[in-house]
Amino acid sequence: MYFDNAEGMVFRPPSEAKSLILRVTIGCSHNACAFCSMYRDVKFRTRPTEEITALISQAARHYPTLRRVFLADGNALVLKTDKLLDIMRQLHEAFPKLSRITCYGGPQDILRKTPEELVALKNAGLQIIYLGIESGDDEVLETICKGATGADMIAAGQRVMASGIKLSAMVLLGLGGKERTTQHALNTAKAVSAINPTMLSALTLMLHEGTPLRKAADNGDFLPLSPYELLLELKLMMENIDVANHCIFRSNHVSNFLPLAGTLPQDKQQLLSDIDQVLEHFKNKTTPTYNNTGAF
Repeated sequence: MYFDNAEGMVFRPPSEAKSLILRVTIGCSHNACAFCSMYRDVKFRTRPTEEITALISQAARHYPTLRRVFLADGNALVLKTDKLLDIMRQLHEAFPKLSRITCYGGPQDILRKTPEELVALKNAGLQIIYLGIESGDDEVLETICKGATGADMIAAGQRVMASGIKLSAMVLLGLGGKERTTQHALNTAKAVSAINPTMLSALTLMLHEGTPLRKAADNGDFLPLSPYELLLELKLMMENIDVANHCIFRSNHVSNFLPLAGTLPQDKQQLLSDIDQVLEHFKNKTTPTYNNTGAF
């Protein structure tokens, strides 16, 4: 649900399909990731409180029984905590049945929040933060201009988990290309294991037009993985993920070659078996090629 005529396209996680999308910022405060095309045509700005209040009032007239809100755009946590708390107060007053507020969070903006601030946001109703870890490897993260190290990712994820807010973490298969696939898989598994997120999604790199990484691929400076190599990378990553607590795992995004779903650690061996079955199928057939548009 979306009540807004502000500039740019609107993006949200798939699990927020039934949520009100409330754009408390426009665009992404970082907006430099080499693989991302989402906010490249939008100048980042935070929205004045009166704009946000008007949008909440408008939505309340149409959906008085609303239960879920996603705070967009790319990184709502860039806002000061007092402003976020005020927005959430307004939401609860406007929607008496509201049960869930969620948002994206960048690693550095999470780390700028004190543990106490995150607990205050949790107590005010923030239930899930979506964090794009992308990779746990410093070299890969530097190459894609993520603006964070593997240690930053771990610290940010652990801070969210310690606050009691659920963490939905995302990693990108193929992000290291052929050159860095092993270190990408191993160090990403290390980061995921250290964080033990509530939910983990493995998406597959899509090389979108207009992004620096697509240009690098077109120039031969970045070599994308084939479907077979992507599965090998996923297998290596899965083999080395060691989480102690219940972590919901999904690799069923539209970008993924092999849809997978399970819970870690209990379903780890079954997930690896599913990957092995498809790898064995590849060995007996001609491996499809992967072109640099992200299509197979």
